[in-house]
Amino acid sequence: MRMKLRTTLAAFCACLGASLLWAASTPSPALLVLSKPDRTLSIVNPATLKVVAKIPAGPDPHEVIAAADGRLAYISNYGFGRYHTLSVADLVAQKPLPAIQLGILHGPHGLAFAGGELYFTAEVNKVFGRYNPATRKIDWILGTGQDRTHMIYVSKDLDRIYTSNVNSGTISIIDKAAAPGLPPPPPGMRAPHGPPPPSPSANWTETVIETGLGTEGFDVSPDGKELWAAAAHPGTIAIINLEQKRLVQTLHANLYSANRLKFTPDGKYVFVSLISSHGGNLAIFDAATRREIKLMNLGRGAEGILMQPDGMRAYVSCSPDNNVAVIDLKTLKLIGRIYPGRDPDGLAWAVRK
Repeated sequence: MRMKLRTTLAAFCACLGASLLWAASTPSPALLVLSKPDRTLSIVNPATLKVVAKIPAGPDPHEVIAAADGRLAYISNYGFGRYHTLSVADLVAQKPLPAIQLGILHGPHGLAFAGGELYFTAEVNKVFGRYNPATRKIDWILGTGQDRTHMIYVSKDLDRIYTSNVNSGTISIIDKAAAPGLPPPPPGMRAPHGPPPPSPSANWTETVIETGLGTEGFDVSPDGKELWAAAAHPGTIAIINLEQKRLVQTLHANLYSANRLKFTPDGKYVFVSLISSHGGNLAIFDAATRREIKLMNLGRGAEGILMQPDGMRAYVSCSPDNNVAVIDLKTLKLIGRIYPGRDPDGLAWAVRK
């Protein structure tokens, strides 16, 4: 009888604990972590490193970004071109919302939220697009002409966009410029009847820079002067001068299977994750000297990297080992692990306003 009572009590406590987990409110700030095979978005309290809620994230979720007000999260459903949706999660109510249908645009991956709108890449179509949450419409699409346009970065002034193009082994720099005016009709030719067609408010020009096959992870330095991109197959890092829009140095860094690259918020260090372990899977470079200063072994491989905005921590998805490593940016040491589910990858930061 006592054994049965203990079993019943234990089961009750377990159920109560689970209900308390899912009832916990979303913290602000919150760390967001995707689990690809579980198809979930975990909301993590960065103070405790504990998962407080999980939200369905759609098929094959790869990247996640939070809206500027921290209330919604957008998730790319990648599937190597099989899918054409962006999942949406309400971070306050902790529930999924109707997915954004991209129509003929397949293989969405990289995400950026800028100027109140959501930018996304679509690999199959060799384009990136822009979704307006207010109108719930895609209001702009621009082709890159490059194979597997993968990650995207949008400048704060919205005048420059960068993409990495994996199979082409390039970085695209796309600049906003004044739109050319329509030329007058040739002499002797009458102008068409009716009002003139509307002129676009801007023109966009693309500069393509070769950086190495498998260029995927990249980042812009906090001062906006350089772009660093990691190429998985030659294992190199390309450094681009953004004012001149040209490659100025290639670091032969032995970073085969490089996946993501991120600057620390102060611009002092550059982190590069490696999918496969070669004695280590997180390489840390001094940005000023451009030398590797540390190679950390976090497990069997690493993918997504996120820098905490206050410069205190970095989070690295250790996908094969089903955890996220927490790195102290002052000591460059491992200080904790987060367990969001299987094969974690995409990471984001959400601050509610």
